[in-house]
Amino acid sequence: MQRAFNTFEIPQDVRPEQIDVQENGVRVQWSDASHDSFYPWDFIETYIQSDRRTPEPRRIEYFGSNGSGNSTSWPPSVSSKDLEDNETRTVAQLTDFIKRFGLVFVTGVPFETGEATKKLLEKIAFIRQTHYGGFYDFIPDLAMADTAYTNLALGAHTDTTYFTDPAGLQAFHLLSHADPTAKDGEGTLGGKSLLVDGFYAASLLRKESPRAYKILTTHKLSWHASGNEGITITPDTSYPVLESKSNGQGLRRVRWNNDDRGVVPFTERSPMEWYEAAREWHSILTRKDLEYWVQLTPGNLLIFDNWRVLHGRSAFTGVRRMCGGYINRDDFVSRWRNTNFPREEILKRVVG
Repeated sequence: MQRAFNTFEIPQDVRPEQIDVQENGVRVQWSDASHDSFYPWDFIETYIQSDRRTPEPRRIEYFGSNGSGNSTSWPPSVSSKDLEDNETRTVAQLTDFIKRFGLVFVTGVPFETGEATKKLLEKIAFIRQTHYGGFYDFIPDLAMADTAYTNLALGAHTDTTYFTDPAGLQAFHLLSHADPTAKDGEGTLGGKSLLVDGFYAASLLRKESPRAYKILTTHKLSWHASGNEGITITPDTSYPVLESKSNGQGLRRVRWNNDDRGVVPFTERSPMEWYEAAREWHSILTRKDLEYWVQLTPGNLLIFDNWRVLHGRSAFTGVRRMCGGYINRDDFVSRWRNTNFPREEILKRVVG
């Protein structure tokens, strides 16, 4: 054990003043005299051998137009009553559904105002502030300079592609939908919500067109939000449509919104190659067997993973009142960890 410790690199700017090798580890007094440190033997051995943390469990189930083929009950849901009765247990289930399927519904949410929805989302983590505000509660408003605030149909897309760190979770709760000018028997008012599993779509693209997949994972684009006066937001660097994990094991994030996309670069390869790959990607996203359509109703809150699930809607008439918000990815994952796993197991993953 002592030989292993002697190979352990010490930072050059601060040197150990005194090293005490003990049976269960090593205690170090540092030259800056600010503190002592203790390193257990298993910690030292881990970092000498590989410097790798325990991998995070990755249990992903794809969904399509008929839901998930591996799930006995679809869609995944929890009740707001269960959240009130046992918050920790229900949040554990809720966040695990999102990690597994990419989405979850919360049933029985009061809808007279948006306050109950806001409090429910805050049980996961704090609501993220953007240039549109924090918790949103809105009806169509063209002054917002965003198609989300219209009654137009929207194709499948992810939100906040123009942020370096796009919103991790997004939530929608339809509080009301009415058209005072419509006559009885004229049919539905429209506004069905569209959800597409971006990870599933990417897996099909990789299988059917490896060249297109490679282009969309390597060709980096600019993204921006500049439709509002005084707002010009862009990420810290260019990002591809499909972002792989740093270790190359699986997909990390989907970033897809034509309304936010900048000019396709002329460097690295011809822009025509990117457009050809994008057309193949679009053709997969719009396959009927990948489009999961659901009519949102008052009382049923939808929460989904904005890094994985693309969303859209059909056009609608009348006035819809919608509320919801964004939650940061890191805060969501932290809540998932701390409600589903013991503290010791979590620290092995994030510290070592």
